[in-house]
Amino acid sequence: MYRIMLSFITVAFTTVVSYAQEAEKPMTLERMGEIVFSLDEAAQSNQNMFQMTVQDIPVLIVTDVQADRMRAMVPIRSAEGMTQEEITRVMQANFDTALDARYAIAQGRLWGVYIHPLSPLKKDQFISGIGQAVNIAKTYGTLYTGGSLNFGAGDSVPLQRQLIDDLLKKGDAI
Repeated sequence: MYRIMLSFITVAFTTVVSYAQEAEKPMTLERMGEIVFSLDEAAQSNQNMFQMTVQDIPVLIVTDVQADRMRAMVPIRSAEGMTQEEITRVMQANFDTALDARYAIAQGRLWGVYIHPLSPLKKDQFISGIGQAVNIAKTYGTLYTGGSLNFGAGDSVPLQRQLIDDLLKKGDAI
């Protein structure tokens, strides 16, 4: 019994040590820069900021090490002239289809943003967040989505389904 218990403890300890060795280090500006430049070799860096392009979409990444925060931002359009329906639609998307990215208005512009604490940010979260911010910019005015998932309890799915229903109705005449 003692040997079985000792074996179990040894396996558990080895697993914990192995996992700890594989865990990612905290995100730093240096690590973030490595990731940014691996995604876009032509990216630029200026102390706490990075500028890059993803699928012809400009991405600005701003960090604040003291506050342990980062944000990836994609300009979408001027906020001036947005109708109440457009503002409502981006708020609906923030609830269910924008995923971890969000639509936001600042400095007179509509942005796609991904905001996260800096040090606990994992590489895949960072890359996914950039992709989601780019996706909500690219799908603004159509699907308003950060990717292939949605929360499901919001207003976006019925609105997207309405397009399909309208097309099916038009197709009934054929």
